[in-house]
Amino acid sequence: MNKKLAVSIPILIAIIVSVVVTTVTMSNKEPGKEPNLSPETNQPMDNEEITMNKIYININDEKFEINLENNSTTSALIKLLPLELSMNDLNDNEKYAYLDESLPTNTYSPKHIEAGDVMLFGDNCLVIFYESFDTSYSYSKIGHINNLPSLDDGNISISIDVK
Repeated sequence: MNKKLAVSIPILIAIIVSVVVTTVTMSNKEPGKEPNLSPETNQPMDNEEITMNKIYININDEKFEINLENNSTTSALIKLLPLELSMNDLNDNEKYAYLDESLPTNTYSPKHIEAGDVMLFGDNCLVIFYESFDTSYSYSKIGHINNLPSLDDGNISISIDVK
């Protein structure tokens, strides 16, 4: 009987350890929640990409918050930060600057632009709209700046960063 008990104790310990490890692993996972995967690579996204939904822009020494879209264009732009750009005026409704790198695009035709929209035209032209209007052009939406003042006073200097 001692021999049976001596064999049973290690097996019992192994089963208990296995149950404890499984329980701890399962309790650390939220029910029904799968890991966040990048749509482009189907690989897990790092925490910065998952949680970042705002960045900041300084326009003529005034700081504004950009509420970001969750797409590959925005993720690629974030990787370029910090940025310092000189933006030119176009059509008395937008400021634009060309980036040194092309970004992935998620183009669509918004039909209507709202003042404060931040978009990418083509694959390397960053645009900030300061007037609302209808359009037939296609853009990749990056985000939106709430309460953006009129920027109709010529060219501007901006800096964009996560702080």
